Amino acid sequence: MHKIGFGYDIHRLETGRRLVLGGIRISYAAGLTGHSDGDALVHAVIDALLGAVGEGDIGTHFPDTDPRFEGARSVDLLETIMRLVRSRGAAVGNIDAVIVAEEPKMAPHIPAMKAALAPLLGVPESAVGIKAKTNEGLGPVGEKRAIACYAIALISLPD
Repeated sequence: MHKIGFGYDIHRLETGRRLVLGGIRISYAAGLTGHSDGDALVHAVIDALLGAVGEGDIGTHFPDTDPRFEGARSVDLLETIMRLVRSRGAAVGNIDAVIVAEEPKMAPHIPAMKAALAPLLGVPESAVGIKAKTNEGLGPVGEKRAIACYAIALISLPD
């Protein structure tokens, strides 16, 4: 049996913070705010995986009111969620994601993001699709005040 989950996340950009996206650090003057490292791409992937296995959302598992997760590396949270996914007998088939950002340009970083995420998901890099789009100057993303990410996860479960 196959199941699909959908995830979305958006974080504000803040000058002076590190930009972490897709499990990698990107050199830029601003980074994403958040209780954790603010990695909106990993957060969207986590929500997609949780949706596919029917286990709520990232805030249910890692509430921003819990000091244990303050400054947490999002890839560590993803590892925890992958243990949950595997405990259900599920395996990831593929991930397809979109990063929506005006700046910085994401295309040069996508291969490194795929290389960082694939082993955590237990899939080859070819099973991790990441695309980058702009918001054409519209809204907080278009005004360079935020980055948004969308993700879909396909998982396989035993019949």
